[in-house]
Amino acid sequence: MNIVFLGPPGAGKGTMAERVADESGLAHVSTGDIFRDNIRNETELGRAVKEIIDGGHLVPDELTIELVQDRLHEADVQLGWILDGFPRTRSQAEALSEFARVDLVILLNISDEEVIRRLSGRRVHPESGRTYHVQFNPPAKEGHDDVTGEPLITRDDDDEHAIQMRLSVYKEQTEPVIAYYRKRKLLVDVDASGTIDAVATKIHALLKKQQPS
Repeated sequence: MNIVFLGPPGAGKGTMAERVADESGLAHVSTGDIFRDNIRNETELGRAVKEIIDGGHLVPDELTIELVQDRLHEADVQLGWILDGFPRTRSQAEALSEFARVDLVILLNISDEEVIRRLSGRRVHPESGRTYHVQFNPPAKEGHDDVTGEPLITRDDDDEHAIQMRLSVYKEQTEPVIAYYRKRKLLVDVDASGTIDAVATKIHALLKKQQPS
């Protein structure tokens, strides 16, 4: 099964995608991970991404699409995948349909107020992208990554003003993606305002319904 997770910043796309992937055997494919891996491995695409990011610009659709397409041809995704962070725009969704099959799109819904509450407490391990929350998902040692023990950071875009801007961008870019998949009857809404375990239970029940009897 090939699944896309959509939702506003802080809705838990990465957390849910990782959890479902671990329990289902599907590959978790995150655009953030793809960018970091290509930059770390100094691939031709990675060098192009690094130059764009270092210049303070957004990675253009064409390059993001090419990176995702390459990733979806790797061996570990052939039994199915969960896409987290892609597609973000209508053009990305249309491009994805040309080189991959999407079976289900899960839209995680939370209010703007909940987005702000969640993101303002988020802490990140910059090297790996592992994410924690001071209230909902704290690290074992305050302020430090569970795996490496290295310090966690608060991202610049996790202050309230930046969060409001991110919400505006999300609504402008992603609402056409939501409409695109809803029209194709691939999209299912999930209330993501509860605890991680509660949301995971809803998603598990949803996936069970999708399985052929």
